[in-house]
Amino acid sequence: MSSNFFQPIDASAVPRFAGLSTFMRLPAVASAEGLDIALVGIPWDGGTTNRAGARHGPREIRNQSSLMRRVHHVSGTEPFSIANVADVGDLSVNPINLLDGLKRIEDGIAAIVAAGAIPLAAGGDHLTTLPVLRAVARDRPVGMIHFDAHSDTNDRYFGDNPYTHGTPFRRAIEEGLLDPKRVVQIGIRGSIYEPGEHDWAVAQGIRIIYMEEFVRRGAANVMEEARAIAGTGPTYVTFDIDCIDPSMAPGTGTPELGGFTTREAQEMVRLLDGLTIVGADVVEVAPPFDLGGMTALAGATMMFELLCVLAKSVQGARAPD
Repeated sequence: MSSNFFQPIDASAVPRFAGLSTFMRLPAVASAEGLDIALVGIPWDGGTTNRAGARHGPREIRNQSSLMRRVHHVSGTEPFSIANVADVGDLSVNPINLLDGLKRIEDGIAAIVAAGAIPLAAGGDHLTTLPVLRAVARDRPVGMIHFDAHSDTNDRYFGDNPYTHGTPFRRAIEEGLLDPKRVVQIGIRGSIYEPGEHDWAVAQGIRIIYMEEFVRRGAANVMEEARAIAGTGPTYVTFDIDCIDPSMAPGTGTPELGGFTTREAQEMVRLLDGLTIVGADVVEVAPPFDLGGMTALAGATMMFELLCVLAKSVQGARAPD
């Protein structure tokens, strides 16, 4: 373990309910300089079309993340020993100006990328992923593994509004940020606006794995295909908490019955190991609709699962040939 790596506060020395609330009880730092992985909050839900509240997600995910410990019980990964990780705080947002809010998020993530760190973000609604992609995919399009109940490739809402949490990946493809042939969406389900709602996405080359197909095939088989689609190129991972069934994650803006169990979600994220992940997020945790913090805990746990995968990637990149 590097003596220079930041470490979380030990819960056996300071109880979890005491001290500052930071992601996984790590130090709060002013910038991503010197970090391998930057944990960052995006408290913004300006793209929400129905139940707002995801702007409060980062704060409560931080609170529940105090339950994360140092070692992954399955892989044995010790993320804080093999990568330098810290909480860089929340991005500056504008809750009353959508376009300015998007620009602020993009600039904040760009600063993290420029510092040489991988952003691992807590949203925020799913529109926050668009400006994150604008930052991490400035130089080349990336692939994407997308866990969600919804495809988020719609075009316009409320007249001619192109920016909502139902449109980010259509915009990302139009802007050349995503290579659609390297995009897979897993867990899509629920009623839709019209029969051909997903036709545009499929025509671009996106692979949509509906929940019913996932149930037939199982996590390991589905993730084998997802890994093949992403390939060896740079890949973004986005995890919408509503991919989990609302019986286990009720605190979200657009819940859909019939989703993943938390155990299935954990298994899939663990199977991302070895991919070239250039950024990741967990979005749509809306504490005003949560029960006992269970959705925020699910969000914090998925961030820890992603962190372990990212830390192993950092370690592998650092190791000499």
